[in-house]
Amino acid sequence: MKVYQINYDLRKQRNYDELYKKIKAYGTWCRPLKSCWIIVSDKTAAQIRDDLRQVMDNDDGLLITRLNPEAAWVNLDSDKDNSMTDWLKKYIGAAS
Repeated sequence: MKVYQINYDLRKQRNYDELYKKIKAYGTWCRPLKSCWIIVSDKTAAQIRDDLRQVMDNDDGLLITRLNPEAAWVNLDSDKDNSMTDWLKKYIGAAS
């Protein structure tokens, strides 16, 4: 399985609900920041992009990046109990 970071900028319509449903459908995911999700998938970055574009407008921005075990983070949303940090360590690797 590969780990991808999804970043987006919904500009006019801002149909967040449909985008969130699509992202959550990948099954294994976390949302460390408001416009950033991380998912685990066997798909390629281009396949994920094409899948998510189905619920986005033509002017919306989208960046899909495959992650490797080198990662670092601080002050993530909703990480008061370290569950987000634990998820990231499990699927990406130890924080540097």
